[in-house]
Formats: sequence, C-alpha cells, structure tokens
Amino acid sequence: MAIAPMPQAEDATRVDADRLFALRNVVRNMPARTLSPTGRPGGFAGKKRGNGLEIVDVRLFSDGDDARHIDAAATARTAKTHVRTFRDERDRAALLVADFRPAMLWGTRRRLRSVAAAGALALAGWRVVESGGRVGLMASGAGEMIHLPPRPRERAMAAVAAAMAKAHDAATSRLVEGSTDAPGLASILESALARTFGGTTIYLATGLDEEGESFDRLAAAASRRFDLTVLLVRDRFETEAPPGAYPYRIIGNRTKDLGWAFMSRNRAERQDERVERLRAAGVSVRVVPADRDWTEIAAALEGMDGR
Repeated sequence: MAIAPMPQAEDATRVDADRLFALRNVVRNMPARTLSPTGRPGGFAGKKRGNGLEIVDVRLFSDGDDARHIDAAATARTAKTHVRTFRDERDRAALLVADFRPAMLWGTRRRLRSVAAAGALALAGWRVVESGGRVGLMASGAGEMIHLPPRPRERAMAAVAAAMAKAHDAATSRLVEGSTDAPGLASILESALARTFGGTTIYLATGLDEEGESFDRLAAAASRRFDLTVLLVRDRFETEAPPGAYPYRIIGNRTKDLGWAFMSRNRAERQDERVERLRAAGVSVRVVPADRDWTEIAAALEGMDGR
C-alpha cells in the first residue's frame, strides 16, 4: 500500500502524526522480514493478562503509569513518586528518544534533520510493534520534555506519533520566538536512562551536536545495561559541502550578526572518528541520511526490532 503524497513544504519542515503512523506500511512491505509478525511461534498473538511477575526496575512515576505499581519504600526514601516495573521473560520494549533541539532544526535537501529523525524513530518503532514488542517515547527540544512509557500495539504508535508531532511543533515555535536554550545531549540521554528499566532497547535519533563532555562516558556505561543504538541523522551538506565559510542566521534571532560555519575537507573524517569512538564503546550506530526515501531509511534500519 502506498503512502498518500503530502505537500513537499509540509514534509520538509514539520512532523505530521498521520504520516508517521502511515510509515507502518513501509515496514510491512519490506522485501525481507526476519521475524514473524507476532514475534513468537504461531500465527497470531493472544492478549496477555497482567504485567508479568518479574520486577526489573524501580523508576520515577510518569503520566500513564499504573498507580497500583507505586513503590512505597522508594517514594518515601526519595520524596518522589517511584513505580515498580514488571515484565514477562518474553517481553521486549524500546524507548524512542527524539532530539528536537535547535541544532537539529535545519536541512539543505528534502527535509529538516529533525523531521528525518522523527521518521527514522517511527520506522524503528513500527519494527518493534510488528514483532510483538512495546514502544515508548522521550522527545526533547528547547521546551518541555515529553515522555511516554512503553506500551504495546498500534495505540502506542499512535500516541508516539502524536507526541512527536507536538514536541516538534513546540521546538520550532520556540526557535521562531528566538529561544535557543536547550539541554546538552548527555543530559537528554541521562534523563532517558533514569526513566527506563534494564534490558530496554534505546533508539536515540540525533545529529550528535553539542554532546557535552560526559556523553561518550555515559553512552558507554549505558551500553552495558541497555541495548543502545544511535541513529545518526546526517544532512548531505555535512559530508559533501565544498570547503569554505558559510553564513547563517538562526530563525527568530533578529538582533545579532550572522554566524559563520567553517567547512573543511576533514570534517567528514572527524564525523567518522566520532562514530568509531562510539562503536568502540559498545554503542551501535546507524547512519540515517536525511534526504533519502523512507524505504531506503527503513532498509538501513533492518534488524532493529527491540530484541
């Protein structure tokens, strides 16, 4: 089934929840499937009762959590509401982490890097759901952080798609207003880890901008407890721009002079060194070219199903 075409300008600069939901068709129509639709033996999956008996973690309470799972001891000890997380041995869960900071809100071909990040996360999320897993979201931009705990089936992806669209709209609106304050990437990853139980797969879609000094150390530590994959979103300008100085102005910033981006021949080499550094630390890295078709991006994510 083909995805209904959308206006180019809309697809380029904004995240549309309906389109993210429709990316399910891309995943379902991939020529090679490595996992049955249920993720388990048999032709269909029946509804599982309860939440499992194994307590795998205690984390901060988030909207949508079951109040019956509140951990009284941890709540009293920290003065912050904590909940216990249960899972079945066969359970698989993934947390999609969207980087919508100002550094992601640009692009030179086809779409913004932030829009490509949202689409790549939606494709990864659909792979997990189609294999019988659960999907949650954490989206961070210049404004308030949005967090959705992992949930199963299509309803989870509908909520994820809507939340990503809302977070992206908020991030672009704040940028237009002139606000460029945003947390570092290390802070975003740290917040994701604090809201996730061990064994969860984490997909972080980012351009690795303004990482922070502790990002590599934190990512290496996270990879020992979680299955961490960085979806590195790249604009073609980052790897193929002719050497030189390029002027730019941040949207909404009408008082300061132009900024300058200095491009050199070894910029692509430095980016590759950054990727190799993360891989050496045990972090999986998938490069997502921002200007590719969604089918090509989906093919680059082959094998990512939250297992």
